[in-house]
Amino acid sequence: MKITLTSIFVENQENALQFYIEKLGFAEKENVSVGAFKWLTVVSPGDEDGTELLLEPNDNPVARTYQEGIFKQGIPAASFSVDDVEKEYKHLASIGVVFTMKPTRTENAIVAVFNDTCGNLIQIVEKRMEDSA
Repeated sequence: MKITLTSIFVENQENALQFYIEKLGFAEKENVSVGAFKWLTVVSPGDEDGTELLLEPNDNPVARTYQEGIFKQGIPAASFSVDDVEKEYKHLASIGVVFTMKPTRTENAIVAVFNDTCGNLIQIVEKRMEDSA
């Protein structure tokens, strides 16, 4: 079994696509009209056959309530791996991405959280293995 698709709810699909491509550097994978909305996915750059992230409209009241609830509680809607959280934090902050949590060391990782401007908090994580000596 393999995860091929996951999704996040977004307030506006076009704004979300712009943020995820222009700010985060993802690549557009699918962009298909489905009635009033789109089947709109992005993938990690250089991994076009990798896991797709569906930018799903929060038009459903239940979806909107869920999205607003976890946002208000400070819970990230998604987590993305990076090689160096501090470097990614500095880069994203320099291009206007707003962080709600600066890089923070946990037991086995360094994490930071930013606002994706589409109704979500997104966590970036650098896994760290502690020295066993």
